[in-house]
Amino acid sequence: MAVIAYYIGNEKAIDNYPVSKLTHIIFSFCHLKGNRLNVDDAGDSATIKKLVTLKKNNPGLKVLLSLGGWGGCEFCSPVFSTEAGRSEFVESIKQLNDYFGTDGIDLDWEYPAIEGYPGHKYQSADRSNFTALVKAIRSTLGPQHEISFAAGGFTDFLRKSIDWKEVMPVVNHVNLMSYDLVNGFSETTGHHTPLYSTASQVESADNAIRYLTSIGVPANKIVIGAAFYARTWERVDNINNGLYQVGKFKSFVPYRQFEKQISRDSGFVFYRDSVAKAPYSYNASKRIFATFDDKLSISQKTQYVKEKGLRGIMFWELTLDDYENGLLDMIDEVKRH
Repeated sequence: MAVIAYYIGNEKAIDNYPVSKLTHIIFSFCHLKGNRLNVDDAGDSATIKKLVTLKKNNPGLKVLLSLGGWGGCEFCSPVFSTEAGRSEFVESIKQLNDYFGTDGIDLDWEYPAIEGYPGHKYQSADRSNFTALVKAIRSTLGPQHEISFAAGGFTDFLRKSIDWKEVMPVVNHVNLMSYDLVNGFSETTGHHTPLYSTASQVESADNAIRYLTSIGVPANKIVIGAAFYARTWERVDNINNGLYQVGKFKSFVPYRQFEKQISRDSGFVFYRDSVAKAPYSYNASKRIFATFDDKLSISQKTQYVKEKGLRGIMFWELTLDDYENGLLDMIDEVKRH
């Protein structure tokens, strides 16, 4: 079972975390410079080198470079729309992997063929261009390097962005972003990272996974996503404990900050949706609603991976976790039992 961490920290922060419990670390993020994959600065370069040194004591660990992220793929659509652009990009991946000793590439283009970051170009041809891109990467890198991509966990992405039948035989796995299913643009509250759908919210990890397996995507190439953070809304009326109510997006809260920012001591009452397998909390006096993963929901997602025969679990993002007795530790505990 793969346990995959996206990582945005520096070269020193990684020492605070139990790397032995990971199978993959995805350095986040590299970006396009012209048509080439580019490491942004000397600090990022030092971080990648540090991550690669961790393989000495963890010989099974894979370290991948990642392209893009939310707001980080402004030029992906135009660059990948030509064979010349794709070829130059693919050659740059090979050069960077050879230079750093990394193990492959994770494509985090948000999103091919549908609207993603406001103002970033997208076009229907992105779908076929993405297919051509992953095939070119595999042809150049060969079988020894890993190729993965981050996929939106919502219906519009699943149906429009990717030619699954063509792409999945070429890649090692897909990292399903089954979080932010309500997000900073959402004007009503809901579960941002639920395991199951409810009568009021179709989008969920299980909904996406059932769709993918129904069209022939192998379960053992699907990685479920977990959130090491909360999303909060303000101006939420005290109806249904704030769930599925109108509100204004307020903040992103790292898991390691939960006890300070969304605690019982600060007026939050905690609830659990037994259908969605999702926790949430509401502060009635401040009219603030929070949605997140916690240790129980993380354990249920990890158990789901085992029961469904999925490739593994990934999460955004390692530096959001507690140093000890955190969410990664919970994943590892369920994995081993």
